[in-house]
Amino acid sequence: MMNINININSLAHNVISISRYAIALLLFIGFSAPSQAQNRSRAAAAKRHAVMQYMQLQKQYEDSLRSLTHRRDSILATMADSLDEDELLATRRMEQYDVLSPLTFHHGVARRMFSLDSVGDMRRMADRAMMTQYLRHPELVFDTSGRISESGGIDYKPQEPVKNDVDMTSQAGDDVVIITPPADNDAQLNLVSVRPNFWKYTGDYSLQFIQNYVSGNWYKGGTSSYSMIGAVTLQLNYNDKEKVKWDNKLEMKLGMQSSQGDTLHNIKSSEDLIRLTSKLGVQASKRWYYTLQGIFSTQFTHGYKSNDPMVYSDFLSPFTGNISLGMDYKVNWLKGRLTGTVNLSPIAANMKYVDRLTLAPKYGIDEGKHSLWDFGSTFTADIDWKFSNVISLKSRLYAYTTYHRTEVEWENTLNFQLSKYISTKVFIYPRFDDSAKTKDDTYGYFQLKEYWSLGFSYSL
Repeated sequence: MMNINININSLAHNVISISRYAIALLLFIGFSAPSQAQNRSRAAAAKRHAVMQYMQLQKQYEDSLRSLTHRRDSILATMADSLDEDELLATRRMEQYDVLSPLTFHHGVARRMFSLDSVGDMRRMADRAMMTQYLRHPELVFDTSGRISESGGIDYKPQEPVKNDVDMTSQAGDDVVIITPPADNDAQLNLVSVRPNFWKYTGDYSLQFIQNYVSGNWYKGGTSSYSMIGAVTLQLNYNDKEKVKWDNKLEMKLGMQSSQGDTLHNIKSSEDLIRLTSKLGVQASKRWYYTLQGIFSTQFTHGYKSNDPMVYSDFLSPFTGNISLGMDYKVNWLKGRLTGTVNLSPIAANMKYVDRLTLAPKYGIDEGKHSLWDFGSTFTADIDWKFSNVISLKSRLYAYTTYHRTEVEWENTLNFQLSKYISTKVFIYPRFDDSAKTKDDTYGYFQLKEYWSLGFSYSL
């Protein structure tokens, strides 16, 4: 029993001793922590103060350098007139050479960076760029200026500049002006001045195999059949980019067919056209032009109907010409996918001519006469609509009226470009002409022609 009491007393004594040491340690930490925090705060404040003093000293040093540089620059500016031009040119070339030549360690770069000497802006930028390279990529240094000087140095002597004194007004009549420097110059320099070309040439060519439909009263004759057609469209346009535009378009089509049911003609034409459209315009506003327009058309060869010996059309039978004066509007819609022109001509003179007198009544010309002149108004619209890179539509609407008779033609060609050279076309051509002396019992004055084709096409 006594042993147990002794052990308990000993354990209590140890616990009390440990508690005293712990309390003493906590009191020491509690009193020492604020002092350590104060010491750290004073050290940080001293460091900030030292940094501020260093930055202020650096700013004062840079300000003094800048002030001295400005003073030196102002003094040199007053002496600029007395400086030699060749020396200035040599200095500039030396500055450019230092940067553009293989990387070389120049002793003067470091000296100028810490010098009060005044240097130009070009020299200052070159020195900064080179010093950056020295510090970041010393392994790229190719050579030193000392070794270059020992080997003979660099010749910065400026060469005689090449100057050309050409009187351009004396060359205004030539398309190309060739300017050659004087013979005593070492450099060979040929300057070519080309006058702008305001002409633009384009061409479309196609050879198509077609299925053709022609109404029984088509004014040039023809029958529904399978045939082959070749077409060429050439355009030569002038635009001086200021006021004047002159557009010229020549369209030629010739289609030949072989009809099994025709006992009189082994081969006859299914499509036959020669048409020239010329428009001379003077710009009135951004898209409007005052325009003088001429449209002239005829065909290549005879036009027949199946099992009929009569010639329904021929070269210059008919020949039509329309000259009009009005306004032309340049269409550029749908971000350039829909382009073309619309012409409104309230004043127009129209002429029809037939070389074959027997065809005169068919084309509204008095019997026994070759030609007919009348006056009226003309409307023409030529539109190109590019739906995609594959599908496009060309549409031409022509209307002429004397307010006693009317002639309307609407040509539509839907083109599917299957590849660069292969395409298929759908052609629909309704027409109205009430000038004929006789009216068809079935179609009246309306006429229709259509075909679809598959073949080759090429554009310039």
